[in-house]
Amino acid sequence: MTFFRNFFASCLGTLVAFGIAFFMFFAIISSLSQMEPATTIGSNVLLELDFQGFVKDRVADQAQDPFASFADPTMGLDQILLSIEVAASDDRVKGISIKNPYFIGGMSQLQDVRNALLRFKESGKKVLAYAEVYDQKNYFLASVADSLYLNPTGYMEFQGLSSEVLYYKDFQEKTGLKMEVIRHGKYKSAVEPYLQNEMSAAQRLQLTELLEGLWNVMSVDIAASRGMELALLNKQATEMGARTPILAVENGLVDGLLFADEYEDTLKRTFGLPLPNKPKTVSLVEYSRYASTKRPYSAKENVAVVYAQGAIMPGKGNADYIGEQLTIEGIEAALKNSTVKAIVLRVNSPGGSALISDLIWRSLEKAKEEKPVVVSMGDVAASGGYYIAAAANKIFASPMTITGSIGVFGTLPNMSELASEWGIHSQRVSTHENGAQYSVFSPMTEQFRTLTKEGVEQTYQTFLSRVSQGRGMSMEAVDALAQGRVWTAQAALEAGLVDGIGDLSMAVAAAAELGGTTVYGIRNYPKYKTPFEQLVEDLSGVSARVKTALLTPNPTQDAAAFLQHMSQQIKTEGIQARMPYVLDIQ
Repeated sequence: MTFFRNFFASCLGTLVAFGIAFFMFFAIISSLSQMEPATTIGSNVLLELDFQGFVKDRVADQAQDPFASFADPTMGLDQILLSIEVAASDDRVKGISIKNPYFIGGMSQLQDVRNALLRFKESGKKVLAYAEVYDQKNYFLASVADSLYLNPTGYMEFQGLSSEVLYYKDFQEKTGLKMEVIRHGKYKSAVEPYLQNEMSAAQRLQLTELLEGLWNVMSVDIAASRGMELALLNKQATEMGARTPILAVENGLVDGLLFADEYEDTLKRTFGLPLPNKPKTVSLVEYSRYASTKRPYSAKENVAVVYAQGAIMPGKGNADYIGEQLTIEGIEAALKNSTVKAIVLRVNSPGGSALISDLIWRSLEKAKEEKPVVVSMGDVAASGGYYIAAAANKIFASPMTITGSIGVFGTLPNMSELASEWGIHSQRVSTHENGAQYSVFSPMTEQFRTLTKEGVEQTYQTFLSRVSQGRGMSMEAVDALAQGRVWTAQAALEAGLVDGIGDLSMAVAAAAELGGTTVYGIRNYPKYKTPFEQLVEDLSGVSARVKTALLTPNPTQDAAAFLQHMSQQIKTEGIQARMPYVLDIQ
């Protein structure tokens, strides 16, 4: 039986491999036949900001990737900013049109784009904007325009910021499916929804201060662009002064009401484009291909920018999450490159695994002994994101960065009550008193809770010591700022958690100064795999996995799949240095 099982497993594995190769061959041929030719920029064109898919700080270069069309569309913030910068000095580009913007990214990223548009306008070129619908995020971007238009039957949101938090205490009691929680920090509200049904005073305080801080940055920028007094702008938000298109015009929030064809006529008149044809536009994606040829990739002396974006998790890492391998490899590659005079770590992370955070922290500590290290914070650099930032010589937060959250917690799913209702009863046999592993089917014992709490407390103290060492503060001073509390950039600056407020370019300039260079290029690390490269890597072991699965018959395969899912949850829910909540600010 073993011989036949091995034989058929080998045959099936080979067939799967051939099938994958066959599919990839035709997919590549098909994609190559559809790949767009090199972008040709005509004369008298408008750059149209049409954001496609999610915006990340940096993505893999997909220009020549035949599988790019199969992946979820993404754009790199660095691509967007470079395109706007290049367009400012490109005589062929007469201006920029922001038409129906739909920016899927963070508030700090959005402000970076907005600031790039302000610099674009300094070249003497104009920016116009139009939409059928403006939510507050995209209105914040569009408000930078010289002229801002709304569809006559459109809709616009402008009523200040809010955030909703769901609480699950009653749900857990009714279903018997709950989370066991161990935490340190009165503000570590990531676990609060599992423990109660209402928002605590500490949580309400920090959320209120956070939203007010972000709104202050937004409202100041909007008021300046619209030429309005800040008090009047806030009055319009309170009274919902844009609840109808007519009111939006009357209250000075938009400049006029136009249909799409009327907006096109306005573009032609504003930029002196030929009539009666439609204005010629080039999309952001198309123009970014041209702009990428102008990127200052490398010079005799360089500043390395190492990107760390996403949750911090065990594993290699990629453009979606921070793993120890890829991040540390990027840091070490920057160290080995003799042309690199300083390192900037670009952090955009809500945190995650405390262990992985410490491994990356250690790598930065070692790097700092050889070259200056500066951190640039993106939308969020909280908890584990701040943990790794603490090692830097200097830390810069963007004006709308969310940071801090110095605290740790542990959560473990438990379904013992639900299992009991289903008639599932767990029994354990162990050789030692504390030898049994935690089971989702059994109530958490006090012994296990005590041991886990010890781990949480130890991790918290380590976190405090890392920040104390990096920021030159006493443990007591750090503890007073910690407890899991989240801070705005301005509050973090006042508390001494960051050294300055500015974007990535400011952090790069500071790093160059520390590295003793004034003329420098940029080297980006790590190298992210394209969708095609990732697919090849993912499928490289398919044959072996098929053989392994067949050679290990498992009569409870369906149950194992369920338990595997649960084990993955447990693996990512150990002791965490993670942002206390995912903010969906509206």
